[in-house]
Amino acid sequence: MRRNVSERLFARARQAIPGGVNSPVRACRSVGTEPLFIQKATGCRIFDADGNAYIDYVGSWGPMILGHRPPEVISAIEGVLERGTSFGAPTDLEVELAEMVIEAVPSVEMVRMVNSGTEAAMSAIRLARAVTGRDLVIKFDGCYHGHADTLLVEAGSGVATLGIQASPGVADGCVQNTLSLPYNDVKTLTEVVSEKGDTTAAIIVEPVAGNMGVVPPRPEFLTALRSLTEKHGIVLIFDEVITGFRVDYGGAQALYGIRPDLTCMGKIIGGGLPAAAYGGKREIMKEISPEGPVYQAGTLSGNPVAMAAGIATLKRLKQSSFYETLEARSALLEKGLKQGLAKAGIPAVINRVGSMLGLFFTDEPVLNFSGAKKSNVRLFAGYYRGMLEHGIYLAPSQYEALFVSSAHAESDIEATVQAAENVFQRIGT
Repeated sequence: MRRNVSERLFARARQAIPGGVNSPVRACRSVGTEPLFIQKATGCRIFDADGNAYIDYVGSWGPMILGHRPPEVISAIEGVLERGTSFGAPTDLEVELAEMVIEAVPSVEMVRMVNSGTEAAMSAIRLARAVTGRDLVIKFDGCYHGHADTLLVEAGSGVATLGIQASPGVADGCVQNTLSLPYNDVKTLTEVVSEKGDTTAAIIVEPVAGNMGVVPPRPEFLTALRSLTEKHGIVLIFDEVITGFRVDYGGAQALYGIRPDLTCMGKIIGGGLPAAAYGGKREIMKEISPEGPVYQAGTLSGNPVAMAAGIATLKRLKQSSFYETLEARSALLEKGLKQGLAKAGIPAVINRVGSMLGLFFTDEPVLNFSGAKKSNVRLFAGYYRGMLEHGIYLAPSQYEALFVSSAHAESDIEATVQAAENVFQRIGT
């Protein structure tokens, strides 16, 4: 495949943008290659600047659950552009999307729109500290909640890919009240909360970890989280930036039957445009300014173009059998990949929840960040490069999820499985 144009663009980008990218994982360093510059996308395919086509399983890192440029979303965007792009004032669209979120997500009674998952998580933490009068926040190793200083501790995703634990520039005072525990470890969680529960403002967690690959929760883990936080008056925050509207229309909390106090949402909620939100119990959310004293604001919050895209996306997701079809396609991919690995004799673990899938080159179960880090990253890099040569576009990191969309037809899944079989045979020798 030709990559001359992408190579030239990357050379230009490195002179103008740190590392040549605007988000670190995009640099593809951990998989030993350079990034493709994408020219356009439609359905489940993306096309790079050299004209090469790929079946896309990145989906803009999760938002494109309907595939690229779904007609109903494009139509909604075009319709609102006739009205304008940003007003810095309330619109009917933000009210409509807020009502849809409240209807969909079991724990959410009020919601505030923001612009990114980082902003949602940061704001939810501030709110939790305000309503409890406490400072300590507990998170979990490998769970990434954006790049706010207080949460950049033992994070997954891009931080894990770069091989660093936090980041220079984060002052000690910013993280002295943040404690990171092993994911899925009920014993350690119980011990720590028993000791520090009365000084803990919030526990924030990805209910399905999607930033260390894909790691599902043990059933007892989420149950313990809810029980312990209720006992000690701690605000339980579900970071559903990835899982919201992805694993179920009501998110992971609907799938697993656990209701947090606050929920962070992003990605799908904006229909592919920059939008996010945080919401939860009415008595907590009413503490946000201007109704309460907890300040949070944003010039582009509730942007009408993003709201329109989000509304159109959620309307499509509500249609009957949407998630059943998505589950069937995702299960077909999982089955095919497992068969290909077995044929090649490669030890590997595949974790899947709905249309999120993680492949780890290890022979041990992956239940937490420690398990994820045992994956053979050299094999993953070879797998990534091989799939790219076969026209399959994956996330360039062991610690990111693969996303299936409704635009992936069975024929696309079959083509992906065939490509994987060929690649597994090559890297397994």
